[in-house]
Amino acid sequence: MRLALDEAERAVRGGDVPVGAVVLSPDGTTVLATGHNEREATGDPTAHAEVLAIRRAAARLGEWRLTGCTLVVTLEPCTMCAGALVQSRVDRVVYGARDEKAGAAGSLWDVIRDRRLNHRPEVVEGVLAPECAALLTEFFRDR
Repeated sequence: MRLALDEAERAVRGGDVPVGAVVLSPDGTTVLATGHNEREATGDPTAHAEVLAIRRAAARLGEWRLTGCTLVVTLEPCTMCAGALVQSRVDRVVYGARDEKAGAAGSLWDVIRDRRLNHRPEVVEGVLAPECAALLTEFFRDR
């Protein structure tokens, strides 16, 4: 999660909401890819940290299935990112701060663990939540 927080700081420098993500290999020891929000920098509404990290990890592996991988992200994924996580077949999603307004991993919705879907990653929430939430609070307070 500390690496994801570092990525979130990079988003702030780019003028974007501080969300950072990291994809770990199945053994949990290798960082396959990182990402931070780049919507403002790229003008791309899909340039969320999770989507960028998933794309980069798939490119590195040469495979769209990220079976066995873990995605670590500072903020609970939104519906778009939750769908991408299910479709990419990651095994585990670890997130920091809950997103009561748009969270899709248990707060507002639970897309990731919806029993109607064919793949349901494990969800671990609240890792370094105070640090993740503080970064977001500070960003929006300054706005």
